[in-house]
Amino acid sequence: MTGGIETKILSGSRISPDEAVALLENGTLSELGVMADLIRRRMHTDGVVTYIIDRNVNYTNVCNAFCSFCAFYRPPGHDEGYVLPVEVIEQKIAETYELGGNQILLQGGHNPKLKIEYYEDLFTRLKQRFPDLWLHALSAPEVIHIHKASRITLQETLRRLRAAGLDSLPGGGAEILVDDVRKRLMKNKASGSEWLAVHEEAHRTGMRSTATMMFGHIESRADRVEHMRLLRELQDRTGGFTAFIGWTFQPGNTELGGQEATTAEYLRTMAVARVFLDNVPNIQASWVTQGPKVGAASLAFGVNDMGSTMIEENVVSSAGTVNHMNEPEIVAAVKDAGFIPMRRNMLYERLGAPLHT
Repeated sequence: MTGGIETKILSGSRISPDEAVALLENGTLSELGVMADLIRRRMHTDGVVTYIIDRNVNYTNVCNAFCSFCAFYRPPGHDEGYVLPVEVIEQKIAETYELGGNQILLQGGHNPKLKIEYYEDLFTRLKQRFPDLWLHALSAPEVIHIHKASRITLQETLRRLRAAGLDSLPGGGAEILVDDVRKRLMKNKASGSEWLAVHEEAHRTGMRSTATMMFGHIESRADRVEHMRLLRELQDRTGGFTAFIGWTFQPGNTELGGQEATTAEYLRTMAVARVFLDNVPNIQASWVTQGPKVGAASLAFGVNDMGSTMIEENVVSSAGTVNHMNEPEIVAAVKDAGFIPMRRNMLYERLGAPLHT
């Protein structure tokens, strides 16, 4: 690591994209871990690591985006395509409440048969049945798909979704926000600028969202930093991102194929994210792709949140990667790493001690 970059980090100064690339390319894993941990402890001084009890619900797997990295979707007309009945979604929510959670992450595919009215009816019904349900729903590409399929403006789309019960936006669909990379990964999905526009408009209406990055496929390390630069600039404008979540591409059962990035590459990328994204308060582990042990190890590389108990997960598991952590297992991992586990909500408001240990 060059002395100039190290001095900036120690003083709390912002590093440039070129310096972030230099860290990714040349910093040793131990150096990056020390610097990221320093910043993490500077931003989160009380030794708390948070997590949330919630569930991923994929309301449809029908999608016409045709992403080469996705093993979950089915094209329109496929025998295995589905749209979940609302009664099934309600049952999944009821099960989540029984485990102490009141949030679902509701995402699906770009189903050409589903227009804005479907989402308004669904959200309204769910909120009537579960008044305190937090709907963390619809990736930015889904919102773009809805606005185009429904032939209404982006602003009108978000206004109507929010009026029907949408509370916050997950960061899914970002992949890498460099359009040259996106064009090689997918055929019919929102551009990088469209993804950013959805989140910026959501932030300006008062909604919060998360930011994500899927890496370790065809992108370069410089592409990863460019992705983070775009996130950092948007966060400078709006302050609407609550967290950054990075995970590695899972190649199993996908058209793209290839090899998964190494554990070391995951940890160094997360460490650089903590250093570079100085205006994003939280960095979330991806134990779902990395496994519980690496998820816990990432707490020494700038990560301060263990994410979700993930009562249900379908997308990553479609690629053959299946990891599970219930609340007691997350609590144990956090304690073993030397931190204090605490439940939170999507806004990172702390809800108290674990319910189950």
